[in-house]
Amino acid sequence: MVIRRLSAALSAIASLVVLPRHAEPPTHGTVLVERFFAPSLGVTKHYLVYVPPSYPTEPQRRYPVAYYLHGLSGSESDWESLAGIDVIADSLLARGMAEMILVMPDGDDGWYTNWVTPRTYEECASGAGRNRAPPTFCVKTPRYDDYIAGDVVRHIDSTYRTMADRRHRGIAGLSMGGYGAVVLALGHPDLFAAAASHSGVLSPLLKGPHPFAMPAQYLTSIDSLEAAWGGVWPSVAPAFGTTIASWEARDPTHRVRSLKANGDSIPALFFDVGTEDGLADQSRAFHAELTSMGIAHRYAEWPGKHDWNYWHAHVGESMRWLADRIRP
Repeated sequence: MVIRRLSAALSAIASLVVLPRHAEPPTHGTVLVERFFAPSLGVTKHYLVYVPPSYPTEPQRRYPVAYYLHGLSGSESDWESLAGIDVIADSLLARGMAEMILVMPDGDDGWYTNWVTPRTYEECASGAGRNRAPPTFCVKTPRYDDYIAGDVVRHIDSTYRTMADRRHRGIAGLSMGGYGAVVLALGHPDLFAAAASHSGVLSPLLKGPHPFAMPAQYLTSIDSLEAAWGGVWPSVAPAFGTTIASWEARDPTHRVRSLKANGDSIPALFFDVGTEDGLADQSRAFHAELTSMGIAHRYAEWPGKHDWNYWHAHVGESMRWLADRIRP
């Protein structure tokens, strides 16, 4: 009888105890603003990194990485502040997209290539650069290919819990950054499994016809290149050089042909462009060249211009596509 009463009393006490509820898992990723010294540029550069919701709560877990490059006259904050890439990532994750780390580095107006005609820090600071404070824009050695594919990738892999191999690394960008994403992936197929471009400068030597029709025609003289590029020429010439050979070495179609001829692996490619975009013919030409070479890729055109309304509307397309290709 005593034991039975004691058991009943303990049961009554237990019914009054409120056990702590398990904490709800986070539903939003975190955007961090960081900086590091980039040896290839000789200066300290800033970057933004989005870590997915589970990152702080699963310390043993590693994640694939997608790099997002900004456009001409842009900065590392553009994808977050103007396109809401973090909000879009959270929304896609809630709908089942695989988690990954997003990295947004500062590429200045460097065209993501090692410059043929380097400009010194002093030349940039004295007025050769645009209206930005020299420490945020000028570099000592403009080797932007080495910076992204070398400095940034190594820093991210050594700082964050990444899956540090080609299979789990992708790259994307818009406009100048769309060019950078594709040309960097084609130049470093051992580093990047996939590349995506929104409104990219994907056929920088394209002559015509306009509107685009096969066969594509390409410029063959520096004078014609300078005329075609107009007011952008002063910013692109130091990076690409003043010979057709140096431009061809930086041309996505030429890089694909080289990889194909050597039997090398070609990263998965995705690119889109707005139907009202002045660069639409460049994407169409690249699409036609890849098709003629039998290179599998995904290409899309949607209504829109060369602006943030378009990129905000479609960055989710590249993010889902990249996530599917670099997920564990």
